[in-house]
Amino acid sequence: MKGNFAAVVLVLLGSFFLLNNLQLIDISLFQLFRVWWPLILIVVGVMLFFAPDGRNRK
Repeated sequence: MKGNFAAVVLVLLGSFFLLNNLQLIDISLFQLFRVWWPLILIVVGVMLFFAPDGRNRK
């Protein structure tokens, strides 16, 4: 799942930058990050909470 998440993030970032370069959207990545940076911390925390810890539970 970790590899899939990285692939999805790369596709979304690439799509965002392409749409921005083609001037189909007019959104500043800095403005988005400035407002929504706490959401990044929440997402990382949730991912760590649900990540397998490597121990076999039986």
